[in-house]
Amino acid sequence: MAARKAPEKSNVSKDELLKYYREMLLIRRFEEKAGQLYGMGLIGGFCHLYIGQEAVVVGLEACTKPGDKRLTSYRDHGHMLACGMSANGVMAELTGREGGYSKGKGGSMHMFSKEKHFYGGHGIVGAQVPLGAGLAMSDWYKGNDNVTFTYFGDGAANQGQIYETYNMAELWKLPVIFVIENNGYAMGTSMKRSTKSTTFYGRGAAYGIEGEQVDGMDVLAVKAAGEKAVAHCRAGKGPYILEMMTYRYRGHSMSDPAKYRTREEVEKIKQEKDCIEHVRDLLTHGGLASEEELKAIDKEIKEIVNASAEFAKESPEPALSELWTDIYA
Repeated sequence: MAARKAPEKSNVSKDELLKYYREMLLIRRFEEKAGQLYGMGLIGGFCHLYIGQEAVVVGLEACTKPGDKRLTSYRDHGHMLACGMSANGVMAELTGREGGYSKGKGGSMHMFSKEKHFYGGHGIVGAQVPLGAGLAMSDWYKGNDNVTFTYFGDGAANQGQIYETYNMAELWKLPVIFVIENNGYAMGTSMKRSTKSTTFYGRGAAYGIEGEQVDGMDVLAVKAAGEKAVAHCRAGKGPYILEMMTYRYRGHSMSDPAKYRTREEVEKIKQEKDCIEHVRDLLTHGGLASEEELKAIDKEIKEIVNASAEFAKESPEPALSELWTDIYA
């Protein structure tokens, strides 16, 4: 099996690279712990892990400013952590506890943070896309320069409501970035078997929407594309589509054995394209950080994640009276 190529020397600062390394590693370790808790029966229902795709959300969050909004599908834990939501609150929500962001009532797929402008976790495939355009319309109406990041997957990209949203977003020049996290398999069917299109971003051309395909396993490539898309939206030029070519290492959900791809394929991506190892290589080969420094970061991240699991276990389940709260605005 081919090893990863030594990276070109990066012109990105040590502090910036360490920030991305730390944020991606937090998502990776958090998701690994969530998988463990699910196996122990502490997380119920569905649980969709983000392992492998960390560079997408970390790279794009690096392009945001206060006031920007984001929403996504049910594979959402990474997006929450990347926008600054606490590991404790997210893990407590996963386990259905009172200390969670939605008081234990949203679980893995449906949590929100008004403070961080994170508007869900949505369980209906593609449903978040018109909602994202609605959030962007609010900012357009108010006349500010905020941008909404609307994430969805390659499976959702075939839903009709996506294209209705594209049409309205371009018609009204809404400041929304449509982020397609294309991991190649949707729920379990290869993109090659489910569509004749060679790209998903290219479908925006029918509506006059600009876009591009990006290496979603390279956080620096993601950030560069994100900055271009953000500048486009803030300048009042309307929506932009970013098709992030990424790869999830686990199945669609915890119940998916992922027999539609080979173990060799997954291992090849891990060895040659892993987003965290790529940044680790930039830091070590560039002489910016020692192995000891990176091990210390990993230790610190594991402590944060372990503490979040303990916080979740110790937080009480919501009272029965909570069934009747938050039903109507």
